[in-house]
Amino acid sequence: MNQLSTSASTPRIAVVSASWHAEIVGQARQSLRAELERLGHPPDQVDEFEVPGAFEIPLHAQRLARSSRYQAIVACGLVVNGGIYRHDFVAAAVIDALMRVQLDTEVPVFSVVLTPLNFHEHEEHQRYFRKHFVKKGQEAAQACLKTLNALRRLDSLSA
Repeated sequence: MNQLSTSASTPRIAVVSASWHAEIVGQARQSLRAELERLGHPPDQVDEFEVPGAFEIPLHAQRLARSSRYQAIVACGLVVNGGIYRHDFVAAAVIDALMRVQLDTEVPVFSVVLTPLNFHEHEEHQRYFRKHFVKKGQEAAQACLKTLNALRRLDSLSA
């Protein structure tokens, strides 16, 4: 097992997922949980929260970060071009807000909020993005644990 070290006080992680396109977004959440467990992170230290869409994720992330209960937050969502030009603005607002949450609270926030250039409802795109979200969930889990370890090392330097 390729395990990233966890301390005696295992970090609690929150996962905030948009329910829009749940069949795709859920793949990231499931693969994130599976990868965290594969890396030795206990499943009972991961809490899930669902919101309607990507635009609602940052406020939940902020409240969770400010609760002092979570050492990391992972956001999962899919922002698609629905035929009117606003997806770029929504995606930028969400990503900017997640970065602000991270910097304001010092709780790392990881984004699996993706905005494909072209997305169509047909099965080929659905299948492609389901696979893509599995990969992104795994990558987010790895980045999360590595970042938490790196932050612990930084904290030990100032102790």
